[in-house]
Amino acid sequence: MDKQCKINAFRTGLAQFVTFEEDEWEILSQHLSFSTLKKKEHFIVEGKVCDYMCFITRGAVRYYHIKDGQEITGYFSFENELMSAYKSFLKRTLNTNYIQAIEETDLVMISYQNLQQMLSHPLLALKMERFGRLVAEHYICCYEDRVTAFITQSPEERYTMLEKTAKDIFQRIPQHFIANFLGITPVSLSRIRKRTLLQ
Repeated sequence: MDKQCKINAFRTGLAQFVTFEEDEWEILSQHLSFSTLKKKEHFIVEGKVCDYMCFITRGAVRYYHIKDGQEITGYFSFENELMSAYKSFLKRTLNTNYIQAIEETDLVMISYQNLQQMLSHPLLALKMERFGRLVAEHYICCYEDRVTAFITQSPEERYTMLEKTAKDIFQRIPQHFIANFLGITPVSLSRIRKRTLLQ
């Protein structure tokens, strides 16, 4: 994907939160940078400060923690989604998890420094503030849905919901990551998949 295609995808992705006029977009686009993560490469690791928020134009990443030497997958992000270690990025604190590319992944990036410049720019400040608020609201809702699912749903119900909302995840993500995300073992996931196929 060439640079202009990445920029266009990013602009389309932002439109779900806020739209920018041409003169505003011309300024905003000057604050963008680009990167590609190789498969298994980390975007951020534990103990580092996250300096970027990103938009994925191609690929997939997983968010995970390490506890007692075991990796615990908590979330995935795919094309046309924002990605960052948000607490570390916003608060400038040391990160507590890992974000790793599952596939080769193209990113459009905004650095913390550039975000601050846009927030203080007279033409961009209001819309960037709105963008930040709406993104925060979006991820608070995602987090609440995730917590609620673990409290109220069985592993099979969580699997069924994942199948409805992100069906291609099963073709793109290794089964042991998905099982970990659902809070079950790979063997249990295999059993659930077999049962649902027979229904």
